[in-house]
Amino acid sequence: MKAVVYVRPRSGVLDPQGQAVASALKHLDFPEVIEARQGKTIELVLEDGDVETAKERVTQMCEQLLANTVIEDYQVKIEP
Repeated sequence: MKAVVYVRPRSGVLDPQGQAVASALKHLDFPEVIEARQGKTIELVLEDGDVETAKERVTQMCEQLLANTVIEDYQVKIEP
């Protein structure tokens, strides 16, 4: 089973990497880009088991290590 965790800065939190990406895209003649937010994706390979239990465990991992919950939001996706 595989878990994919998407971590991104919370809305309202300064995102200098995202600002740099948006600026670079505008300079590359993509004026339609208004804002960019940059985050990270973490893929975990888990032992097979119950999907709900896996989601609970990965959520615990996010709360304890994978995301800084003060300034980041995360989303967990479990792929059986």
